[in-house]
Amino acid sequence: MPLRPRSLRYEYELYVEREIEDYKNSVSRSALLSLADEAMRRLGTDRQMGMMELLLTAEVDKLIFGRLRLPSYDTWRKRRQRNATELQRPEHWGLRGDTPLKEAIPSLAGTGSVLVTGARVEGSALYLAANGCAVTAVEPERDVVERMLENARAAGLDERVHGTVSELHTYLHAWTPTDPLTAVVCTPAAFAGLSGEERARVIDVLKSVTRDGGVHLVETIVAGSSMIDEDELRQQYDGWQISIVPDKGASKTFMARKAVA
Repeated sequence: MPLRPRSLRYEYELYVEREIEDYKNSVSRSALLSLADEAMRRLGTDRQMGMMELLLTAEVDKLIFGRLRLPSYDTWRKRRQRNATELQRPEHWGLRGDTPLKEAIPSLAGTGSVLVTGARVEGSALYLAANGCAVTAVEPERDVVERMLENARAAGLDERVHGTVSELHTYLHAWTPTDPLTAVVCTPAAFAGLSGEERARVIDVLKSVTRDGGVHLVETIVAGSSMIDEDELRQQYDGWQISIVPDKGASKTFMARKAVA
């Protein structure tokens, strides 16, 4: 199902909560006790114990809010809206301005799930998320996944990005999607080490979980060298609408769109 966007007010509350919790985790116990003492002095002691604990926690958070000089909701909202346009640019994520993903986005944003895997998974996943897609990124390197999730959180995109540490074929073997995919974006690295028969099985699984009208983008030529056989892909996607999308330089992307029944 398409994601229901969170309200900006809720996003702001999550932002403040994360900043305060990060601060608490970064300082010593004695510093936290000092904050609690200051909060107690502000509150006084003429309250019931249970109510006092709740008020003390809120007062400590208020003190940290001030120390961090966190922005008000209105200031944060205006800053967030200014940043949103920048985040939607492919160049912000290290992609070319004319990336084939840009052509595909109008039919992807807000309509379902996208699976991204292979080289440049981080930039592609975050770019798609910034433009309204719900993204699952499959990548065998844990540090890449952790960095991507941290960058998603910093950009306020964490609800739209899910990262999995796995090879694509291993992930698909145990995967049971709850919703059909709107798109699959991958590079030849996703098929590294697989035989032709194994590649065919992986693509068949991805095709079977893609909704009618969905699109698959597979980079086939990188820096002038053929990385995956285009004829093989044409055979695999027989019955789909196929096009070759040129990128700058010698790069090319194979695009296949599933027919609508």
